[in-house]
Amino acid sequence: MDFSSIVVQFLNGLAGASSLFLVAAGLSLIFGVTRVVNFAHGSFYMLGLFLAYSLAGRFGGTPTGFWISLLVSALVVGVVGALVEIVILRRTYRSPELFQLLATFAVVLVIKDVALAIWGADSLLGRRAPGLSGSFQFFGKVIPAYDLVLIAAGPVVLGLLWLIVRRTRFGRLVRAATQDREMVGALGVNEAWLFTGVFFLGSFLAGLGGAIVLPREPANLSLDIAVIADAFVVVVVGGMGSLPGAYLAALLIAEVKALCIAIGDVSMFGYTVSFSRLTLVVEFVVMAVVLVVRPYGLLGRPSATPRAQVAIMAASRPPRGRWILLVIAVLAVAPLLIDRYSIVLLNDVLVFALFAASLHFFMGTGGMISFGHAAYFGIGAYAAALLLKRAGLQMEVALTLAPVAGGIAALFFGWFCVRLSGVYLAMLTLAFAQIAWSIAYQWDALTGGSNGMVGVWPAAWLADKAAFYWLTLGVTVVGVLWLWRMASSPFGYGLRAGRDSPLRAEALGIDVRRQQWFTFGVVGAVAAAAGALYAFSKGSISPDVMGIQRSVDALVMVLLGGVHSLVGPLVGAAVLTWLQDEIIRDTEYWRGLLGLAILALVLLLPQGLAGARDLWRRKPA
Repeated sequence: MDFSSIVVQFLNGLAGASSLFLVAAGLSLIFGVTRVVNFAHGSFYMLGLFLAYSLAGRFGGTPTGFWISLLVSALVVGVVGALVEIVILRRTYRSPELFQLLATFAVVLVIKDVALAIWGADSLLGRRAPGLSGSFQFFGKVIPAYDLVLIAAGPVVLGLLWLIVRRTRFGRLVRAATQDREMVGALGVNEAWLFTGVFFLGSFLAGLGGAIVLPREPANLSLDIAVIADAFVVVVVGGMGSLPGAYLAALLIAEVKALCIAIGDVSMFGYTVSFSRLTLVVEFVVMAVVLVVRPYGLLGRPSATPRAQVAIMAASRPPRGRWILLVIAVLAVAPLLIDRYSIVLLNDVLVFALFAASLHFFMGTGGMISFGHAAYFGIGAYAAALLLKRAGLQMEVALTLAPVAGGIAALFFGWFCVRLSGVYLAMLTLAFAQIAWSIAYQWDALTGGSNGMVGVWPAAWLADKAAFYWLTLGVTVVGVLWLWRMASSPFGYGLRAGRDSPLRAEALGIDVRRQQWFTFGVVGAVAAAAGALYAFSKGSISPDVMGIQRSVDALVMVLLGGVHSLVGPLVGAAVLTWLQDEIIRDTEYWRGLLGLAILALVLLLPQGLAGARDLWRRKPA
């Protein structure tokens, strides 16, 4: 590593920070005004890049045509974002906020398959900018000329946004809505059109962030999830709603990544440390450190209690005992009546039902949100596999110890997380989950790295699919009933008191943080048990078991079934697993169809599938 390499990587970091800032700025504006955690924001970035590829390929032969193509691409994405807000999200504002997250996730699935149908599955590298396709020498290193444009784009856009927010009526309304949205509506401001305008501006910025990287980044279908994770990190590190904070965080994260690349491989104490591989997770490490030191980000302010928080977290009583026994009896005799494939599918339903039930306890009874719940699922899966393959223990012992490993890991993560609340808590859970994923992905000697581990088979007496299914059913029943019992115990009531009114709970002598911390251990152990069952049922595992997509699936299961109902996660897991299995087998565009199905359920049943019965009972009254 020399000085010239550091300077070059510093400039590369500045160029990358501009695009990251554009996406994060749009996400920050949307969340600040509408309180929507917009999972589709990364899809708007991806769509902007794909549109720029097509338009610049046709009209970008001249400098004027190229830049107009990028601008038009961003405008089209802005219009798409406004239509999503008008057609879908506007119908969900009366619903709890997390259901809007579910709706935006459905939009992610639809946009991904639209892009697949139009542009295909291959990565597409766009044309270079006319007049800026050359490079120049800097300290003996080659610097693309287009990088200078990207370096300047970030400060220019930040300045324009500052003028809009500070010097226009629209900007004053945006600032007012960010501070007190209800008061803005009470003063006669048309909130609907304000939300639409903010969604257009935020989506335009995301599309522009994707379009301007056309000459340096290929368009591909995996950008949506990767970009939204990075954008969330930037927004949270900078402080929710702070545009200068978003730019500062984008610079910090981009430069830390660039520095890791510049350092490369270093020998330390006889070992070779690859800093370049840390780029997979370094932004999440930065976020974890910042949130532990400054719980509301670098330039953020303490956030108010989320709207409808208590309403979404209210939970009904468990089903009556006779219904529980009837369902268990039906599930127990099912393997005798169905084929082998259906047994495997039903086993997956039970595993994910247990996984979703643990997240439901965390969200419903605990009142906390997790974007990284898959960490405990994956830790349980890897613990079972390692105890079986590396330690040489019996399958039964490995299955018993895996929840202990998940619970200990959850307690460690929770010790830091309980200091936060709301989106900041959710993002810190995501940070720890990504750190755990990175360890599993890169520790080749222990976990098998990206190849994962194979040969994780159950004991001989469980080799039959039906036998293993009955084991899964037993563990799931015990785990779910234990969670239900915990929710109805004095601990559960104290946890709900801290959820609904932390100050009153503290005044009554309830240690809210300690109870929340203990909740991390409970749900971590249950989720790890589900992960261990999953590993033995599949015979192999990979780092995907603790990836972002797995955490999103758990959220979808809980929200789809209904957070307010104790049977909601079970229903949601069954429906989502069945939908994925049926649609994947029938068409290449299964994501879009799944997204449309989720949208239909969100719009028609805003309280979730399990809440439809209560909604039907209230109608006559």
